[in-house]
Amino acid sequence: MKTLIKDAYVLLPDGTTPRTNILIDGDKIKAIGEVPEDFRPAKIIDGRNHLAVPGFVNAHTHASMTLLRSYADDMNLMDWLNNKVWPVEAKMNEDDIYWGAMLAAVEMIEGGTTAFADMYGPYMDKVAEVVADSGLRGVLCRGIIGVAPDGEKKLDENVALYKDFNGAADGRITVMFGPHAPYTCPPAFLKKVAAAAQSLGAEIHIHMHETQAEIEGSLKEYGKRPFAWVEETGLFDGRGTLAAHCVHLDDHDIEIIKKHHIRVAHNPGSNMKLASGTAPVPRLLKEGVCVALGTDGASSNNNLDMLEEINLAAMLHKVHTLDPLAVPARTAVKMGTEYGAEAIGLKDTGRLEAGCKADITLFDMESAVWYPRHDLVSLLTYAAHADSVDTVLVDGKVLMEKRELTTLDKERIFFEAQRCAERLTR
Repeated sequence: MKTLIKDAYVLLPDGTTPRTNILIDGDKIKAIGEVPEDFRPAKIIDGRNHLAVPGFVNAHTHASMTLLRSYADDMNLMDWLNNKVWPVEAKMNEDDIYWGAMLAAVEMIEGGTTAFADMYGPYMDKVAEVVADSGLRGVLCRGIIGVAPDGEKKLDENVALYKDFNGAADGRITVMFGPHAPYTCPPAFLKKVAAAAQSLGAEIHIHMHETQAEIEGSLKEYGKRPFAWVEETGLFDGRGTLAAHCVHLDDHDIEIIKKHHIRVAHNPGSNMKLASGTAPVPRLLKEGVCVALGTDGASSNNNLDMLEEINLAAMLHKVHTLDPLAVPARTAVKMGTEYGAEAIGLKDTGRLEAGCKADITLFDMESAVWYPRHDLVSLLTYAAHADSVDTVLVDGKVLMEKRELTTLDKERIFFEAQRCAERLTR
């Protein structure tokens, strides 16, 4: 099907925002510019007073954790995990995972997110169902806790997830392997994860260096920082690694990241709320590391609003470094789009140019925060809110138009998510 987005302001890879047209043929952008006479679209989207940007990419989240939003707040990470989050998650069944992910899908689409990298517990096949039904693009992994009595079973479940769903939903699903973190996956276990992932050609998604306590625990137990001993397991030797957080890094850690071309998912909202610290994002960017943005789970953020993460990424590092140029607006937007796509292993995604996937978010600029229009990227980063998202496309298919979802029953999802959450926490 051919679609024409007509007369929109279009955010191009060079950071400019000309008023032009986007021509879509099937799942890809055919061209940006003048409409030739022989291009006959089946659908025309009026882009006047709209800004078209690449769909946001949430490079690290736990989708079904939406069920725990507002359940456990104002706590440090390990207290939060051990005493509140993990006990409830142990009670989750496949119904909970499905409706929690469905709630996440509603929130992501309404916020302009078109792709997400998800790590969670059992029943990830239900999250794959949500990706298939919602029309989103999902990079999924089974969160694997190696120190658990059923650690080997969790690894087997990730293998099964890969075999059953990698490339499914018309290619919109990719499967990675998800060893949770160095403090939950000992060296011998990570060697098994590395072997399994590499035998299948799968990439890795892991939490790394989120808190100072994690570093101190590693030094005490192994005499080395986590990046150093995890490298020795061979986990980074495969097809690629997505490392979430990377807050506390020294020079050697950064050398390992660069050596293995590890992509970093920066989670400013979650890191701030859990008081985990501030990742050295300006340095990583300067040294050529791919740094993307993620929301983390909705229990530690507490939303899945990628535009908010773009704003936080631009603001946090200015005040942390006392440098107003630390992360400029256009860099922050790239972190939430183009760099996000690269980080989670998506090809030809995250940019608005001919040949790329037609994953597009349109912002309605008919509200006060979009005036005056000196610089549209600045307005997007520093002034706009997610409720300006008007229309969302993935693979050229409309998932939301004029704030109306086309693939999901929002009222049913809200009801079912509330029902699941009440059962889990009573």
